[in-house]
Amino acid sequence: MADPQEESRRLPPGSVDCHAHVIKMNQPLSSNRHSQPAREASVSDYLDTLDAHGVDYGLLTAPSFYGTNNEVLLHALAASGGRLRGTAIVEPTVSESILSDMKNQGVCGIRLNWVKRDALPDINSGEYRNLLSNARNLGLHIEVYLEGEHLPPVLKAINASGARAVIDHFGNPPGADGIDSEGFRALLDALAAGNTWVKLSAPFRLRGSNPAALAKAIIDQSGGERAVWATDWPWVGFEDRITYQHCIDSLFECVPGEASRNRILTLNAHEAFGFKP
Repeated sequence: MADPQEESRRLPPGSVDCHAHVIKMNQPLSSNRHSQPAREASVSDYLDTLDAHGVDYGLLTAPSFYGTNNEVLLHALAASGGRLRGTAIVEPTVSESILSDMKNQGVCGIRLNWVKRDALPDINSGEYRNLLSNARNLGLHIEVYLEGEHLPPVLKAINASGARAVIDHFGNPPGADGIDSEGFRALLDALAAGNTWVKLSAPFRLRGSNPAALAKAIIDQSGGERAVWATDWPWVGFEDRITYQHCIDSLFECVPGEASRNRILTLNAHEAFGFKP
């Protein structure tokens, strides 16, 4: 018998899960990774999971452990029948023509996975300025996973380039008072400026901040228009502790208002990532 709470938490048609990973074991791993896969997570597994929970579309995010090898991601996009789009990790020197080819294969963004680094790349270098310019020209967003205390200069450079910014995991602010941090205030300012989106995702990765309070601030600052939802499936490092229903329940707890929640699940994600139901 179905759980009554799960029955009451059905998602609207056109819903999008905006952050997930497809994983193939026995692939070469990057030396610059901050995590590594524990088990296979195939594209068919992911699509079956979406079907089981009434989610129509998904955004696959390239994991750090494959580095700039996007073969697993591109294969998954090709196999998805148009239900999935993706963000790729690339070298800053990648050509605009290669990015254009990846866009034609379903890539809609470039990921800067810079979390847990001793030193960050220089976002203001000529190489990265050129990458941001190419992304803007092609309509690719820049997805950022980074500790919130390091976010302000990175966000400033992306916004100045004219490319769209998409910030992972609530902006990843530091500690229980992260909502008052400089990085989170910079994120709210970027939301008000109108070219930045934030993923309400992976509250289990937060460093003590209250996800519901962060979500409310993000939604209030953007008029509810630039928050999106995601699960972080298959929860690398938390594989045996998180379920897909946990992620749905967390969204309902963070965003109790149905109209705002449904916009986050559908219209915001469609606009940010180009899904066309």
